[in-house]
Amino acid sequence: MDFRLSMMEKYKNYLKITNVGAIARRYFVNNFYDGMLTILGSLLGFLTYILTGTPTVESHIIILAGIGTSISMFISGFSGSYLSEKAERRKIQNEIERAMGQFREEEGKTIEQQVDVKEIEKAMLRELPNDNPPILRKKILQKKREKVKTLYEKAESFANKIVSTVNGGAPFLGGLVPLFPFFFVPQAGLITFIISFTIIIVFIVLLGVFLGVISKGSIIKNVIQMIAAFIITFLVTMPILLFTPSGGP
Repeated sequence: MDFRLSMMEKYKNYLKITNVGAIARRYFVNNFYDGMLTILGSLLGFLTYILTGTPTVESHIIILAGIGTSISMFISGFSGSYLSEKAERRKIQNEIERAMGQFREEEGKTIEQQVDVKEIEKAMLRELPNDNPPILRKKILQKKREKVKTLYEKAESFANKIVSTVNGGAPFLGGLVPLFPFFFVPQAGLITFIISFTIIIVFIVLLGVFLGVISKGSIIKNVIQMIAAFIITFLVTMPILLFTPSGGP
């Protein structure tokens, strides 16, 4: 129990240091919304079959296409965010280290810094077997020193994992939402697509309300803006699919 409490306290400190909660919320809303609109475009492609005379489309084809797209969004979102956040974190850390004077010439060390380094070296050397050659001991010491992380670095590493997971997981979940009604019918007709689009609109409204609450702004304005993007996607995509000879999946 004490171990769990200490871990919780540690993670709470990381959240305070990095303010990752606010970043994760933005990532979740934006990418969940993007995931739904991405799958909406895929569904509109299947819908053209029905609008051009085919009565139904096999649901498993729609589901497989949607899940495949959602998995791609998850991998892309997670890996892209992780690598970019890691690079950005390293850039910030380098700037902080320069500001703190950690990148310095050996001759420019202060007495206090020399004491700190020597104390760290002593503590590390005590952990090393005495039978190691001096050169090997020096290399091991250098590696251990490189592994020492500050509280800020640990917090940033934790934040990077959280943000990357949200950035990949949100579009994945958003992509699955429109597929929900297709799991219940072997053949999807026009009604199934209408139900799917209705589900998208419901979640758009919920996201708009959520944004309005956390920003303490106009809920109605947020909802209208997000629904407008849904309508624009529909109006722009459908004519292209219907009047292009190769339109549809």
